[in-house]
Amino acid sequence: MQYPSIDPVALSIGPLRLHWYGLMYVFAFLAGWLLGRFRASRPWSKWTAAMVDDFVTWAMLGVILGARLGYVLFYDLSAYLADPLEIVRVWNGGMSFHGGLVGVVTASWLWGRRHGVGLLDMLDFVAPLVPTGLFFGRMGNFINAELWGKVTESPLGMIFPGAGPLPRHPSQLYEAGLEGALLFVILWIYSSKPRPRGAVAGLFGALYAVCRIVVEFFRVPDAQLGYLFAGWGTMGQILCLPLLFAGLWLLVRAYRKEKKA
Repeated sequence: MQYPSIDPVALSIGPLRLHWYGLMYVFAFLAGWLLGRFRASRPWSKWTAAMVDDFVTWAMLGVILGARLGYVLFYDLSAYLADPLEIVRVWNGGMSFHGGLVGVVTASWLWGRRHGVGLLDMLDFVAPLVPTGLFFGRMGNFINAELWGKVTESPLGMIFPGAGPLPRHPSQLYEAGLEGALLFVILWIYSSKPRPRGAVAGLFGALYAVCRIVVEFFRVPDAQLGYLFAGWGTMGQILCLPLLFAGLWLLVRAYRKEKKA
């Protein structure tokens, strides 16, 4: 398949340029906010629409700051030390999910302390909203023609600009489908009724880690890092391992406590 060659700039007015990558973050936060308000409206929910409205700002700051700083620290620290201003040029790409996750968890903890909501309760509420953001983020990567996959003979292969003449796996679309659409459907159905405390967050962590680890086998690792262990193992996979174990631990803990109770 031929890459559709989408202009990364969605709208240009004089010196002002609006990038699709930035718009995807707007779509992500808008979707999370609306879905959060819907979740708050369920009869068994302890949340209100006003609580969701207030928390969204905290979540936005946590995601953007955490994702950017996470990419700087985990993926390309030396380049950003050489040109510190590049840290604020987020339209050039370079956002880390794991950094964004730390940012959201931190924002949830701080907001929860102010409003008397436990961290696990915060994460259980927020977890089903995250996959929509992942979906839009990966679509932003696709439009930017970045983070492409390995060379393939599959009919799904695409010829990406700047990636040579050979077709490659559209790994951004794989991630949008798995980490975004599929994970959203599973979590949304699972969280449609009350679950043991920490179970929704645990399921998110475990499933995201599995999806990401699988897709990384089809994706070219970041050029500045390459493979970490003799031709295999990417930074994304390494960072997913503690998330996988944490998710499984939360799930087991949640159901053990429910059984004991």
